[in-house]
Amino acid sequence: MTELGKMLMVVGGVLLVIGLLVTLGAKLPWLGRLPGDIYVQRDNFSFYFPLATCLLLSALLSLILFLFRR
Repeated sequence: MTELGKMLMVVGGVLLVIGLLVTLGAKLPWLGRLPGDIYVQRDNFSFYFPLATCLLLSALLSLILFLFRR
């Protein structure tokens, strides 16, 4: 049962960090506008994929989870 408790605390912490990023995302002007983010705009079509932002957030979350596992 202790393993389940630890896992729930880690998942809660990750959700807290994601919630803070979403809430404070407007105050971080560089988040979502990094070099490497793909943005295509045509006449009646626009496509946005934050590739560099996803890679950065993935690296940060991996580092946080790595530190929790130690």
